Amino acid sequence: MTSRNNPRPLVAAVAALPVAALVAVLLPGGTAAAAGGHGQPGHAGSRSEPIVIGHRGASGYRPEHTLASYELAIEQCADYLEPDLVSTADGVLVARHENEIGGTTDVEDHPEFADRRTTKVIDGASVTGWFTEDFTYAELSTLRAEERIPQVRPANTAYDGRFAIPTLQEVIDLAQASETCDGEPVGIYPETKHPSYFDSIGLSLEQPLVESLEANGYTDEDDRVIVQSFEVGNLQELDALTDVTLAQLTNCSGAPADRPGTPYAEMATRAGLRAVATYADGVGLCKDLVIPRKADGSLGRPTRVVKDAHRAGLVAHAWTFRAENTFLPADFRSDGGPAEHGDLVAEVRTFLRTGLDGVFSDQPDLAVQAVEGSRGRG
Repeated sequence: MTSRNNPRPLVAAVAALPVAALVAVLLPGGTAAAAGGHGQPGHAGSRSEPIVIGHRGASGYRPEHTLASYELAIEQCADYLEPDLVSTADGVLVARHENEIGGTTDVEDHPEFADRRTTKVIDGASVTGWFTEDFTYAELSTLRAEERIPQVRPANTAYDGRFAIPTLQEVIDLAQASETCDGEPVGIYPETKHPSYFDSIGLSLEQPLVESLEANGYTDEDDRVIVQSFEVGNLQELDALTDVTLAQLTNCSGAPADRPGTPYAEMATRAGLRAVATYADGVGLCKDLVIPRKADGSLGRPTRVVKDAHRAGLVAHAWTFRAENTFLPADFRSDGGPAEHGDLVAEVRTFLRTGLDGVFSDQPDLAVQAVEGSRGRG
């Protein structure tokens, strides 16, 4: 698929460039001017107070990417719901963390689908299991969700087998029928998963996503929706298709699947963020890029990445904040085991002092508790 402005030749041309060269291509004359209005301060998605994004819903309390998880996130005062999007064989966008669903559904208990188990190469990695693109939506709707990390969240296994896999439309319907605890519209923050891979099999995610957003009244520069991706090319394509808020995700290590020569660490530099601002409005930062951990697992000194993002005209959100000891920095862990909760509220408050504009959390209630002072709640 190509967009109305056909950005694919540009994407291909810059895909292998290092950040310095990319900046030269995308920022003529070395200026920070952003194409298409993206990356400008005050663009949609920029709010005066930190936002809380329900990461896969309230996935610390319910199996991720289920309507029950999203509903609980709204009850816990999340501002946005985050559905990861993959495609079925018949082009329906559904909410799953990965297109491989062996670990998040009961598909292995369905003998009628035993022959669908296969091995594929996804973004250069060999993956064995069952894949959404090998099922029609009607088939996928017969499956039920299961907890992805039962060893860390055993309480969530009580809900295994109860909830179906939601479509993007169902998530939109829920958001539009709801309000935040402040009486504002509930936003959606969809992530396109493995977009280059889905392009390669003829199930591009961009056009169906844009069509769905437009059909549901999400207009240009509408701060009820932010679209994110770990890849670069599909965000550039979306930049030509829509003016809704776009966010470039950056991981703690590695590089985008469609630009393997440019590490995420380079994209998080001042020059890299200026390049991101030519096609996006925000950056989703792996939290270790914001405050690295020391050798003992405790937090070190904050980096300049949030300030540099703001200087480039980008909003900065960080991921993922989770309450369990196994995920927390050493300074915020409790005396319990890996699955016990530590002091997530204190961790989030520490990160907010860097100037972050929002946080992704599996426990939205605790993230809201951390930011509510700055939001005038209570």
